[in-house]
Amino acid sequence: MNDENLKRKITLQGLRKLLKLYRYLKPYKWEYALGMVFLLLSGSASLAFPKLLGQLVESGNQGNLAEELNRIALLLIGLVIGQSVFSYFRIVLFVRVTENTLSDLRQHAFSHLIRLPMKFYMQRRVGELNSRISADVTLLQDALTSTMAEFIRQLIIIAGGIALMLITSMKLTLFMLLILPVIMILVGIFGRYIRSLSKKAQSQVAESNTVVEETLQGIQAVKVFTNEFFEMKRYSRKTREIAETGISNGRMRGAFSSFVILGIFGTMVAVIWKGASLLGQGEIATGELFSFVIYTVFIGGTIGGLADVFARVQKFIGATEDLLDIFNEEPEVIDETITMSPAWLLHGAIRADNLSFSYPSRQETTVLDSVSFDIQPDKLVALVGPSGAGKSTLVTLLLRLFEPTSGQLLFDHTDSREIPLSVLRSQMAVVPQDIYLFGGSIRDNIAYGRTGATDAMIEDAARKANAWEFISRFPEGLDTIVGERGMQLSGGQRQRVAIARAVLKNPKILILDEATSSLDSESERLVQDALEKLMKGRTSIVIAHRLSTIRKADLILVLDQGRVVETGRHEELMNSENGLYKSLSELQMA
Repeated sequence: MNDENLKRKITLQGLRKLLKLYRYLKPYKWEYALGMVFLLLSGSASLAFPKLLGQLVESGNQGNLAEELNRIALLLIGLVIGQSVFSYFRIVLFVRVTENTLSDLRQHAFSHLIRLPMKFYMQRRVGELNSRISADVTLLQDALTSTMAEFIRQLIIIAGGIALMLITSMKLTLFMLLILPVIMILVGIFGRYIRSLSKKAQSQVAESNTVVEETLQGIQAVKVFTNEFFEMKRYSRKTREIAETGISNGRMRGAFSSFVILGIFGTMVAVIWKGASLLGQGEIATGELFSFVIYTVFIGGTIGGLADVFARVQKFIGATEDLLDIFNEEPEVIDETITMSPAWLLHGAIRADNLSFSYPSRQETTVLDSVSFDIQPDKLVALVGPSGAGKSTLVTLLLRLFEPTSGQLLFDHTDSREIPLSVLRSQMAVVPQDIYLFGGSIRDNIAYGRTGATDAMIEDAARKANAWEFISRFPEGLDTIVGERGMQLSGGQRQRVAIARAVLKNPKILILDEATSSLDSESERLVQDALEKLMKGRTSIVIAHRLSTIRKADLILVLDQGRVVETGRHEELMNSENGLYKSLSELQMA
């Protein structure tokens, strides 16, 4: 009994979640309301049709072959024309509302996703999220308008039909209604299974999309390791799982439809048998029996159609639950228009007081443990330490991609949490070691540092980054397409485009994940020269992999196992006996 209550509660929660999405209909409520009016008129016309047919039969049975027959026939013709007109406007209005609502929903889903913090993305895969925006939102397309409207229309026909049947013959209607509860109970049972299978199929589609996304993003690695057939088999397994779930769903829906058909035709046979008995006893007229049989067919067919609509609604509820789970995630507070108040202008001073951090997915592991340091404005600071020491994590905290577990991070003596997120990040720039370029042009990638930049500003940034010399050699110049992740550029060219992007942003705080470690000598010289020009007049924080490149740093922070174990300049640290920095330096020199 508890399991049944739990399942019923889950179904009701799903319906409530689906209804939440109806807020996206608000801008189009008048069009939707007008569509509902045409829906009601169309449903009412459907209900009047069997009644008029019954009157036509009864008139013929009574020998009224002239005016009465013509009058009823004209009414029927007018009814058919009216129903056609109502159906046309109903469909047109609902399609307009559907497409506009779907567009708004997609925009909201993407806007919400892009504003979610990094901790959300650590637990999700890109392919899955892409599936939520594409497949799940598409599934909701009809749910918000057409399907629910069809569901309402069918309920009107069933309720109105039964009411008119009760007026026609109480006995015959009660006889017919004895069979309906059995059908409705089975609708609920089948619907529950169909819903679970539909939700499972949605998850499997998301997983298969993830395989495609990751494989194509890492296509170079796939080919280098000759794993084409491994990826084909991996995707094949996922698609077979989707097919098997779909087949199971089809079997369930087929069994459901078969039962409904059996119930409908069985009900019709029973109604005609009972009606013939009442006709023989003089308790019902021929025309009334004719109308009653047509109403039975209408209601039976509607219940059969209701089964399909109900199955689709179950699918929508499954998609809604996954989508609303994402919508329930708390987004970052960011602003489109960054108003730079003088109070928020950074001068470049950074201080950490007992800063500790653990990733949300690994809270038992302390990545940074009571880290403290004081960085003065316009200084070059290097972060040094073995792999896993916490250098990159410290940078993510500076950018507020994550919030510290405990302790304080201050910019110019102001707690970082008091500075608006967009304002803080707008005054910082990152040049990572693994450069990510978008698949568009060089112009688009440089302009990403300041989206409103002019061509002159973009060219100036490219010159300062030593990138103009290779850009000008391309036939298309700034309009050269860089390809997926910038694959059509060399490593050094990608680095210089990224530096140009940072130059264009003109940040007060610059973060560098040493970008020259994997370049040839000529590219390294050009990149290093561009970086030195970029670092002038701003606070620069460098994650150093090769210690020979940071000998001129104003301050070196040596991290090990999440703690700052040494601080100082290169000469000071090299004079320290048994120091970690000295050991690492000597190891690299050897």
